[in-house]
Amino acid sequence: MDVDVVIVGAGPTGLMLAVELCLAGVDAAVLERHPQIREVPKAGGLSGQIVELLRYRGLLERFEVASPAPVPALRLPFGEVHVDMTGLAEPPMHLLLLPQPQLEGVLDEVARELGAQIRRGHEVVGLSQDDAGVAADVRGPDGDLRVTARYLVGCDGSRSRVRDLAGFAFPGITYPEVNRMGQTTVPEGVTVRENGDLEVAGVGEFEFGFTRTPRGVFATGSVDPGRLGVFTSEEETADYDDDEPMTVAELADSIHRVLGVELPLGEPTRLTRFTFHARHVERYRQGRIMLAGDAAHLFPAPGVALNAGMMDSVNLAWKLAAAVQGWAPADLLESYHDERHLAGERVLVHTRAQVALRRGHDEAAVALRELFQELVSDDDAARRIGRMIAGTDIRYEAANPDAHPLTGTFALDPIGQPDAIAELPPATRGVLLDLAGRSDLREAARGWGDRMDVVTAESPDRPADALLLRPDAYIAWAAAAGEPTDDDAAGLRAALAQWFGEPG
Repeated sequence: MDVDVVIVGAGPTGLMLAVELCLAGVDAAVLERHPQIREVPKAGGLSGQIVELLRYRGLLERFEVASPAPVPALRLPFGEVHVDMTGLAEPPMHLLLLPQPQLEGVLDEVARELGAQIRRGHEVVGLSQDDAGVAADVRGPDGDLRVTARYLVGCDGSRSRVRDLAGFAFPGITYPEVNRMGQTTVPEGVTVRENGDLEVAGVGEFEFGFTRTPRGVFATGSVDPGRLGVFTSEEETADYDDDEPMTVAELADSIHRVLGVELPLGEPTRLTRFTFHARHVERYRQGRIMLAGDAAHLFPAPGVALNAGMMDSVNLAWKLAAAVQGWAPADLLESYHDERHLAGERVLVHTRAQVALRRGHDEAAVALRELFQELVSDDDAARRIGRMIAGTDIRYEAANPDAHPLTGTFALDPIGQPDAIAELPPATRGVLLDLAGRSDLREAARGWGDRMDVVTAESPDRPADALLLRPDAYIAWAAAAGEPTDDDAAGLRAALAQWFGEPG
């Protein structure tokens, strides 16, 4: 079996990479050791940049149709502090409830429709690479086989076999705690109030948010009025098998240990347990082997890993396509490591800050949480935290230190970008967005027409005369609004050569 790119792991990161590669015209195969999509809903939905990216691709509706619940209120936990963004006129991010099995099901369908080969029950047991390609030794249901490819990407999770076989260093720490999260129907004797508080007959009341006891942390928070959402965190060093699903009894026992009371639970709709890690590979790429998602980074806070992993795939796919199709500039693939390692470090900063907020037990830690809760009640602070969680606060480094301030930012950030971007047709190629009728810039881009499109639009309060968007929706270059200069066309051509190679 020989393909352009082989992807190891059919979780959201691997399947998103397959979708993106197929959209770019690259032959991709996915190898997954599990024989079918697992029913354990480790993630509960999509949030952050990836929601806007799927909208940009014209795919978001497929996921919205599959979503079992209305869009929840934008009230997110941040290190045992709740950040309420429901009152913001321009929310900094969007959420979509979609348990991971259903999410993987939609991604699997889309990838297959686009031509991806997805082989479940196939486990990679050996790897080798040379200057020409990569070979993977695979154990499958019909025996052993060898798969060869131009490139291989490990998207096989926190215990990545690819990472181990290829010798990627994965430094960091594991925190001595086990977190359990569950969503059930509301049982008899329990009332979920409109503000999220719980009233339990014969037991008492529990406020929305976090309750800390000497034995751990309990939290309640229901995004669906017909569901009871609960969470516990306890100091443990047990190493649980990810393939062993959590039970309602295990969750109930944990609640009893933390609170000292029996809390009735209904029929489960989501049960998951997880341990927090802060780990990051030193390199995202070694030759023709690359890592993405949990294989490359683990963050010590919920709600960010899925977005980061799927955005790894979006960043990598178009660069792999350029390499396979022969038009990639010399350092394009290396920029995958540069940019996504930077993004991973940024996520580690705010998730480690959440560790400091939640793990302190003394009076100083209590005061810190109270003060932080007070600060994030301000709109500007809540908006900033929201953009941090969404990943849209990340700015990739520009080659030119005098580049326009928008260079390196996410063009689909809901805040502060031209309305014209939202009106663009579904795009998987580069786009020169002309907002000021700049014929000189359209002419300068003519030689790259096989790799990008030119779109003209009007934007009355435009932040720039023109924007060059990469296929991953990041801004590669921008022309300042106002009087055109002779340097604009030269700057555009330089940016096009940097990201899209020599003109065709």
